[in-house]
Amino acid sequence: MMATFQKKRERGVLDGQFLIAMPGMFDTNFARTVIFVCAHSDDGAMGFVLNRPQQLTFSDVLLHLHIIDQQQAIRLPGVTRNFQIQTGGPVETGRGFVLHSDDYLSESSIPVSDDICLTATL
Repeated sequence: MMATFQKKRERGVLDGQFLIAMPGMFDTNFARTVIFVCAHSDDGAMGFVLNRPQQLTFSDVLLHLHIIDQQQAIRLPGVTRNFQIQTGGPVETGRGFVLHSDDYLSESSIPVSDDICLTATL
């Protein structure tokens, strides 16, 4: 269910699809990876590697960005506090993106599929 607004953009054929690397792929950026494609068009493609966890949790990110303090982090539900952050991909490694359900939308959220959105701001 999309909120009251929706970004207008043409969706590519591969938007919202998964790409799985073939066993013979030797490029270390993509070998043994599962990629969720967010955008695919004549202008380029964007996706995220979903199976490369970092030694970082969701609460670590919230603390680092000063969104919550240590006391608030302790009170987060365990599943939220310990949610493992994925590497995401070899490009834009210093930037954070969140793939999430469509029950949350902000001005910067972009629909990827009928029920998945991408947000890249705090």
